[in-house]
Amino acid sequence: MSIIPEGWALFVVDIEYTVPFKQVQTVIAPHMDFVKQAYEDGRFVSSGAKVPRTGGVIVMMAPSLEEAQAYLSADPFVTANVATYRYTQFMPRNLHSALK
Repeated sequence: MSIIPEGWALFVVDIEYTVPFKQVQTVIAPHMDFVKQAYEDGRFVSSGAKVPRTGGVIVMMAPSLEEAQAYLSADPFVTANVATYRYTQFMPRNLHSALK
């Protein structure tokens, strides 16, 4: 049995900061609270900052693109308008054994 619910897809979410990093820093603590909750909700598979620090990447699960977008609309990075999110949906066909 996979950790990915039947019929759900994975999404790679590419986050790009749209303001200077100094402004992003004011929202990092609430963003990290949101990230912690997303893991507790079983939505995030992996996440982290880009190198260099121009944004981040999230791998998440959702039943649809619209639901993924709605879920992430509550992220403080979105509500504070400090970043843009680009979504790539894919249906996992091959998984690492830890994800099966």
